Amino acid sequence: MPDHQNSTDSGPRPRRVVIVGSGFAGFTCARKLCRTLAAAGGDTEVVLVSPTDYMLYTPLLPDVAGGLIDPRFVAVSLTDALPRVRLIVATAESIDLDNKTITVTSDHHGTRELNWDRLVLTPGSVTRLFDVPGLPEHGRGLKTVAEALYLREQLIRQLELADHEDDPEIRQARRTVVVVGASYAGTELVAQLRALADTYAARRGFDPSEIRFLLLDMADRVMPEVGEKLSDQVLSVLRGRGIDIRLEMSLKELSGDRVALTDGTTVPTYTVAWVTGVTGAPVLSTLDLPMERGRLIVNADLRIPGHPDVFAGGDAAAVPDLTQPGKITPPTAQHATRQGKVLARNVAASLGTGAPVPYKHRDMGLVVDLGPRFAVANPLGLRLSGLPAKAVTRAYHTFAVPRGLNRWAITLTYLTNAVTPRPLTLLGLVSPEESSFRASEGIRHQV
Repeated sequence: MPDHQNSTDSGPRPRRVVIVGSGFAGFTCARKLCRTLAAAGGDTEVVLVSPTDYMLYTPLLPDVAGGLIDPRFVAVSLTDALPRVRLIVATAESIDLDNKTITVTSDHHGTRELNWDRLVLTPGSVTRLFDVPGLPEHGRGLKTVAEALYLREQLIRQLELADHEDDPEIRQARRTVVVVGASYAGTELVAQLRALADTYAARRGFDPSEIRFLLLDMADRVMPEVGEKLSDQVLSVLRGRGIDIRLEMSLKELSGDRVALTDGTTVPTYTVAWVTGVTGAPVLSTLDLPMERGRLIVNADLRIPGHPDVFAGGDAAAVPDLTQPGKITPPTAQHATRQGKVLARNVAASLGTGAPVPYKHRDMGLVVDLGPRFAVANPLGLRLSGLPAKAVTRAYHTFAVPRGLNRWAITLTYLTNAVTPRPLTLLGLVSPEESSFRASEGIRHQV
């Protein structure tokens, strides 16, 4: 059905900015753009198209998977945080750049077509899949609440089943977890799942070493982003917790109860997490525009070349890094948030308010939480590890969540978990189908 601002009003509609995606870039752009346009006056509508009615603080998804944080606390309500924005909870299926329309679908209404005067593409990214047989069916990512919750509940479910399993081989398979991807997301995930498993073993009175964790990566070191010294520390700490780390190795094939590794060995398991990298959201492939590493090529002002009314940022855009000529900015929350601010400023400038600016930001470093009593961070090039890094990491994440109520809830959770063990309740909230790559992230085919 076509989009109408008001079916009883035949007059001209106001100018409309449509923002696709409510991640860090889209959320920040919408919030700042509304404030800028409201201060300038005028008649411009800001529309946000998102498949969810919340902005997800994805850096804390490993904490959700590890049972440390309630998923509600990492979901920022768009209705509450963006009161001036017209929210359309739907999935962007296709975009017609020539006619300036976008087609959206939803479980709650039929296909709709929206007109736009300015378009901001910030649909984010999805897990990058490879041609590994069985991966779409038996693997799970860590990009959505459904995936994080599934991994938590799958681990607890398998541990409970193992408690009553007579066959020692099946019992060991249920107590084995394979995580593929030793960058910061995968490493955080395996550390938090290990802590959850240790809590379970202590509560049930058996040796936690009976629960096996295997971390794989094709790289020659874990977390190369933090530098050689911190990487070596991470490797030592994780191995000290009993995590089997195998570098320059990945999966060759998956089935429901085992995985085959690229070295020819087989590992029986029922739980596999695939955290190996990201690529642009599926809707980007409908645009027939130049792309780099699955991301739209944009100019330094975040405009799409040849389309002055279309902007892109965040994980969806290959933004030139002006601090490192020849490179593009990495797909991190830090860059996406700052690109959202530049997007807002430049969209407003294209509508006659203010002047455009190029995106330029020097990376401030990473913070990575690695479970109980340990973290690594390199803020402004200062290498930290252990408890000092833990304090910096938690303070950063708490401050970065863009809503006071969420920050308060996360702070209370951290304080509570400092004196109480992690909850082990199995709630059965997410089914295997709901957490699949197709249902959870919208990946229709391997990319």
